[in-house]
Amino acid sequence: MATGTDEPTLTVDELAARAGVTVRTVRFYSTRGLLPPPVIGPRRVGHYGHDHLSRLALIEELQHQGMTLAAIERYLQQLPPDLSAQDLAIHRALVASWAPDAAEDMERAELERRAGRPLSEQDVDRLGAMGVLERPAKPEAPFQVDPGLLRLGVELLDVPIAHETILAARTVLLEHTRSAAHELTRLFRDEVWNPYRERESDPEHVKAMKSLSANMQPMVLQALLTAFQRSLKEELRAAFTASEEK
Repeated sequence: MATGTDEPTLTVDELAARAGVTVRTVRFYSTRGLLPPPVIGPRRVGHYGHDHLSRLALIEELQHQGMTLAAIERYLQQLPPDLSAQDLAIHRALVASWAPDAAEDMERAELERRAGRPLSEQDVDRLGAMGVLERPAKPEAPFQVDPGLLRLGVELLDVPIAHETILAARTVLLEHTRSAAHELTRLFRDEVWNPYRERESDPEHVKAMKSLSANMQPMVLQALLTAFQRSLKEELRAAFTASEEK
């Protein structure tokens, strides 16, 4: 039996085995609406296509980002209903390429070893304010540490900035980076993703999309960093020039 993509379909047991999940998980996702219903064949047996397999892989990537099932439901509901398995594979590649480093569990001794110095309670508070780590709910539990931010956070410990100022700066950065991320996502959807879906039968265009997926994060990050550095330099120059003139 075949799906609308003329690909052989899978029984629920075969789908679960290929996806590396349990049959119970497949059925649970189906009841939550995360997977479209199977094609019902002879003897009322459900048959699943490669689009189901790709959707399960996408759900796995979203879970690796720490998204809850409710958040994953909202994400999937925003996708066009007629996405092919290839579309979903591209989505998965994009999600994986933009996924941040997973937080690591670290005991106090390991945290200080990775930091290269002893950490006072004030140091830990400052690292928490910068989003580098989260204190455990119980004293005996490990810290949740973002390894990508740890080195920068430790370097900032010796900078004479008040704890409150760090919190205020973090709030400003989060607000504006979320706004930038929202606009960049809209731009990618309207100017890249939608035209791609109209030309997905073109092998060269598909190849270009996959290359873009792999290289988009470093390109965008470099562009954001360069733009921020220039803007900050201009703002500081203007601020200090104005103060000198008073």
